[in-house]
Amino acid sequence: MHGEPLTILLVEDNPDHADLVMRSLEDHKMSNKIFHVSDGEAAIDYLQRKGEYSDPQSSPVPHVVLLDLRLPKVDGLEVLKIIREDEKLSHLPVVVLTTSNGDKDVAQAYKHRANSYVVKPLDFACFAEMMKDLGFFWLCWNHNPWIPEE
Repeated sequence: MHGEPLTILLVEDNPDHADLVMRSLEDHKMSNKIFHVSDGEAAIDYLQRKGEYSDPQSSPVPHVVLLDLRLPKVDGLEVLKIIREDEKLSHLPVVVLTTSNGDKDVAQAYKHRANSYVVKPLDFACFAEMMKDLGFFWLCWNHNPWIPEE
């Protein structure tokens, strides 16, 4: 594993799904810090260090973003588009983690350069196993083009 604390930004409006993701990652010791926001506007504010997220100590740049598509305020595809258009954020790995397996959603996510598109299984055991595998891949095995904060 990496020597530095690993950070995930979870963008999920469903509290039950968010809890499952956070518990699964914590149970498998996949990350030292999981930051959860429940809408697209908060995700953008967090990543661009606006408002309550302006302090880099309490809102560090994540190693990976887990992004739901169906979000209040700003939809997940728009969040992804903003991440990719922002020079300081464009390097971040973004995993779309959603209940939608529609071809149009998948195509749109990859059009906006999602790194991965994962459909949440309905079964809890399958969901927990998927999160373990996802965590190992993105936080242990994958090498990110990490760009240090300024």
